[in-house]
Amino acid sequence: MHLSRRHLLLAAASSLAVAPLRAQQPDAPRFVLVILRGGLDGLTAVPAPGDPAFAEARGPLARFDVFDAPPLPLDGFFALHPLLPQLHAMHGRKELLVVHATGLPYKERSHFDAQNVLEHGGVKPHELATGWLARALPHLAGPRAVALDTAVPLVLRGAAGVDTWAPSTLPAPDADLVARLATMWQTEPALAAALARARGLRDDPDMAGMSLNAAGGTGGGRRAAITLAGKAAEFMQRGATVAVLEMGGWDSHANQGAPNGATSNNLRTLDAAMETLRNGLLPGGTWGRTVVVVATEFGREVAVNGTLGTDHGTGGAAFVLGGAVRGGRVLADWPGLAKAQRFEGRDLRVSTDLRAVFRTVLGEHLRVPRAALEGEVLPGSAGLPGLPLFG
Repeated sequence: MHLSRRHLLLAAASSLAVAPLRAQQPDAPRFVLVILRGGLDGLTAVPAPGDPAFAEARGPLARFDVFDAPPLPLDGFFALHPLLPQLHAMHGRKELLVVHATGLPYKERSHFDAQNVLEHGGVKPHELATGWLARALPHLAGPRAVALDTAVPLVLRGAAGVDTWAPSTLPAPDADLVARLATMWQTEPALAAALARARGLRDDPDMAGMSLNAAGGTGGGRRAAITLAGKAAEFMQRGATVAVLEMGGWDSHANQGAPNGATSNNLRTLDAAMETLRNGLLPGGTWGRTVVVVATEFGREVAVNGTLGTDHGTGGAAFVLGGAVRGGRVLADWPGLAKAQRFEGRDLRVSTDLRAVFRTVLGEHLRVPRAALEGEVLPGSAGLPGLPLFG
């Protein structure tokens, strides 16, 4: 027999799914982290037409006429991209708050190093082996965490009891095969437990429709992202307190302003996915106990490059949304877009450490003790100010 038991387990588990989530604390606060990999251009998603240097600094990227709609106004200074109408509606309902000119202590321009810092929560690449959210989980009351991916991302790595879920086009396993696996693995506790967890979800009548053979499968980035957002909501309705989703493809070196280009399509997808997540969390009032943070590893340069895109930068924008958020605002200690005001003459300067967003959500929403935040979860964050995200 050339297939190892591990290969059989992976085949069986990928066709069945992750463990059922039991709602032990239905009133517990919920948290969703959405990682936009590739570097979202914050000035495209959240333009600043109120800055006197905006039009000249951004050149063709300051014009939105190709979208047949102007930017969606926020506060007279900032706006949202016209392809983000659902996020704009959340802002109008005071469920969305934008944090602008935000970023990490890391100031280089490597995707891999910046994503590493974003997920481990420290200051320098590769200084920590576990994720900040993983280190926070033991301090939550009855935490259940799920990564909507085929593997546990670094931000959740290091914690016990983290499940993963991702759609698959694999057929459901034959019942006889599953029974044979159960018999074969009776003497191997780890394999037997993994199979039992997968069988538990498949056979749970309350989780109908949650198999990995979800409608839509893996077809298309937009459909997959919306499917994952909907499944995240279902898991959280079942008792998960933490979920992590990812969207890739935000690197925008060329044709960034094209109405049907990669950046535009990603904005459409993000908008639809966040609407799906919200709609899935509305029943039972779960949305009112939820905070979602949408973050990226770095922003882009202010000026357009020679291929009508933007290159790797530093400062950008993050979104904080949810029924538990005091939204309808933009938080920004605005540094300005004139060339002399930019970091290294190129980038939007970071004036709010992105870890201050994480720290405020963890401390005020998820009630992680301050000593744990400063000493373990986000080491080196003691000097970061709390942000007015709630209340």
